[in-house]
Amino acid sequence: MADSVDKLSYFQAVTGLDDADLCTEILQAHGWDLELAISTFTSTSDHRGAASSSDGGNNHDHGGAVFADDSMTPDYTESRGIVDDTELVMRDGDGGGGNRGPGVAWRIITLPISIVSGSLGLVSGAIGLGIWAAGGVLSYSFGMLGFRSGRGGGASDSSSARLVSVSSAAREAMEFVALFDRDFGSHNAFKIDFVSEGFMDALQRSRSSFKLLFVYLHSPDHPDTPGFCDGTLCSEAVVAFVNENFVSWGGSIRSSEGFKMSNSLKASRFPFCAVVMPAANQRIALLQQVEGPQSPEEMLAILQRVVEDSSPTLVTARVEAEERRTNLRLREEQDAAYQAALEADQARERQRQEEEERLEREAAEAERKLKEEEEARERAEREAAEREAARVRMRQEKALALKDEPEKGPDVTQVLVRFPNGERKGRRFESETKIQTLYDYVDSLGVLDTEEYSLITNFPRTVYGRDKESMSLKEAGLHPQASLFIEIN
Repeated sequence: MADSVDKLSYFQAVTGLDDADLCTEILQAHGWDLELAISTFTSTSDHRGAASSSDGGNNHDHGGAVFADDSMTPDYTESRGIVDDTELVMRDGDGGGGNRGPGVAWRIITLPISIVSGSLGLVSGAIGLGIWAAGGVLSYSFGMLGFRSGRGGGASDSSSARLVSVSSAAREAMEFVALFDRDFGSHNAFKIDFVSEGFMDALQRSRSSFKLLFVYLHSPDHPDTPGFCDGTLCSEAVVAFVNENFVSWGGSIRSSEGFKMSNSLKASRFPFCAVVMPAANQRIALLQQVEGPQSPEEMLAILQRVVEDSSPTLVTARVEAEERRTNLRLREEQDAAYQAALEADQARERQRQEEEERLEREAAEAERKLKEEEEARERAEREAAEREAARVRMRQEKALALKDEPEKGPDVTQVLVRFPNGERKGRRFESETKIQTLYDYVDSLGVLDTEEYSLITNFPRTVYGRDKESMSLKEAGLHPQASLFIEIN
């Protein structure tokens, strides 16, 4: 099903018919043979166009050629008919006015699909490339003389170049160039620069370089061929003029593409040369054909006349193309400037947003820290209050635990405690009182803010630490009196 759809799309692109049902009926009538259907349709259209041109009497004399339109272009549309590819449209001599085209004979030739597809590297069954071929090559609208660039032309040129490298048409062209160099280039100082690519690609090259295409069909077995090649095609004047003003393509009639081109150009006599240019779709405009041997002077005169008559249109096409390139470059520069300005604006906007986000983050971080500090302060105050309350309770408990101070007596010890702040506190205790009670007494006073301290004597220095809390005052040598100092641990 997909193959039929591709064939239908390709057939519509080549023939220009919009009626899908009609195209389907035509293809079905030809057993879906795409090449046969196109060939039949083209042949039918050509004869219809020729009859219409003959009966309608609408041809105009342009001084050197009769055109099927009032303009100088050979780009005949389907609606006005296609000039029969067997009929050479010559000057009728009625003296009509209007713009002067090339003073040479014109003929519109519809190339067979095998030449078009062969040059694009298409093979039988690869109809999937049909849409690309129709859109990228066959559907070029060449403008004034077939030189207006199509939409997306750059991509098509690139794709075509990639396919040509493996096409049979290119191999045949390279074989012809090698054969011509072997037979005539080795003993001649000058030779024409024939391109090593298929006919359609050579035609595309001529379109891109705004030159005409010089075509030489080589008949190796013809008796006039050696003399014509050595004497005319390799003459210094002809070679210099052709290489400067034309893109040159040659093919042997023994090769597939050379044989098909000889049939398309109706070559009846050899040596055969022609000057052509692109027309619409797969058609070409034949500007001049030279059959039979010609002297270098005759060949040069013919080619000079063709170039002279065609040069105004070629120059116009080149100028228009340059204007299009200039406009495209200006648009690209404008687009680039706009894109740069847009990117700068976007960068500034991103910077502004990033700055706002940074300030928001900093404000949130500052608020978070402030809140944490406040919570820590409240927690510390709460813990300090709790500790203070605990100390007060402890002092009260320890004060209540102390016995009443005894009166002086032999079993009573007088104790004096000196605090780090210089404050002194004294009290009497029973001599059998434990050192633990001395610590409880100091704690109950509430002078110290810590419980990490030791009771010591200076002379001699003795530390009565927590490890001696179970000793009595008498056992510790503090009876009958003792002077103790507080040492913060």
